[in-house]
Amino acid sequence: MSTRIEFLGVATYRITNGQGKVILIDPFLDGSPVCPIKAQDLEWVDLLLVTHLALDHMGDAEHIAKRFGCPVCCGGEVRHWLLKRGVAPDKVRAMCWGLQVVEAGIRVRSVISMHTSARVMPEDGQFLSGPPMGFIVYPDPGVRIYHAGDTAIFSDLKLMGELYRPSIGLIGCSLPSVDFQISHGYGVLHEPEMTAHEAALAALWLKLEYVLANHYFQAGGNPDVERFMTLINNLHSDEGPVAKPIIQNPGDVFIYPPES
Repeated sequence: MSTRIEFLGVATYRITNGQGKVILIDPFLDGSPVCPIKAQDLEWVDLLLVTHLALDHMGDAEHIAKRFGCPVCCGGEVRHWLLKRGVAPDKVRAMCWGLQVVEAGIRVRSVISMHTSARVMPEDGQFLSGPPMGFIVYPDPGVRIYHAGDTAIFSDLKLMGELYRPSIGLIGCSLPSVDFQISHGYGVLHEPEMTAHEAALAALWLKLEYVLANHYFQAGGNPDVERFMTLINNLHSDEGPVAKPIIQNPGDVFIYPPES
């Protein structure tokens, strides 16, 4: 039994478990200049996870949730946003750090994310804010996938590694292009939420078997990704790197456990 992890750009992943169930995380599809598919191309989604309200993570969540009627795991502020846009209340599970649920037959644990989740409702100017999420997803027996969301590095990642032992980490080490940042009102961000050094250190603290870098448009020619690869490959024991790095471009698929 294998788990299929498809990178769709920035922090968007489509995970398919051994039973064929599809888990979509941070569905930034239509607005992404690098995502190889659009929301209308999705054939099915069993479970949707949203880490926070930022447009490059929230993405097309409302349309996907309504189209497939799939459950959504998210924070309370994301739930409020989705309900205001017509998503059925019984389909949106508001979570808090530490809570575990089983939705669509998939176990999901919400964990701390040192970031922010805030947005203004365009209809009435209401300000929404809440605690952003990271998630540990258990798609198949013995498979534990940690999606970091947009977290900064924090020392309790060590505790998460001790307690939950994620086998795979989906961890940001870069930023989308400057043009994208400016056009979406972010200004110029000089460093990502986790630098390449911090992302490599987080992989060490989490005791990951594999670390999949993210939060970029393309890996090739990206100095943050190159630094991350250099650092993670040099954080090694006699047997090799403490976590095996996987660098994907949008559309690339990683199979776990790797096929021989």
